[in-house]
Amino acid sequence: MKLILTHEVSGLGAAGDIVEVKDGYGRNFLMPRGLATPWTKGGQKQVDALTKGREVREIKDLDTAKGVKGQLEATSVKVPAKAGQSGRLFGAVSNGDIAAAVKAAGGPELDKRKIEVKQAIKTLGSYEATVRLHPEVSAVLTFEVVSA
Repeated sequence: MKLILTHEVSGLGAAGDIVEVKDGYGRNFLMPRGLATPWTKGGQKQVDALTKGREVREIKDLDTAKGVKGQLEATSVKVPAKAGQSGRLFGAVSNGDIAAAVKAAGGPELDKRKIEVKQAIKTLGSYEATVRLHPEVSAVLTFEVVSA
């Protein structure tokens, strides 16, 4: 099955990529979640619009990405969240919360879709997240979740 990705899918591709996947994966996982649309000849205009939007948000070259990586790894980030007395959060910390905390700490503006956290963050403490800055550069962001 030939599909156009509308969002980035780890291990498959970025928004705007045309991919060939098994029928069940496309029909039962990608399309119901809005991650892909069926490929058509007219869909090429949609691909062009997605790649143009991605180019605007993307870090252009490898040297810039390495500079942002150094800046991210040196930044001390504290993510405020509401928590009970036992240290358990009311809800969870999202990728958008992490991106906002990095910007508030004086770091670069990050796309929340490029941040990957291994497990849901539901307690106070220190955590790590991987930030994909460039296809060849990933930064490890260490942050602390504190009570607000």
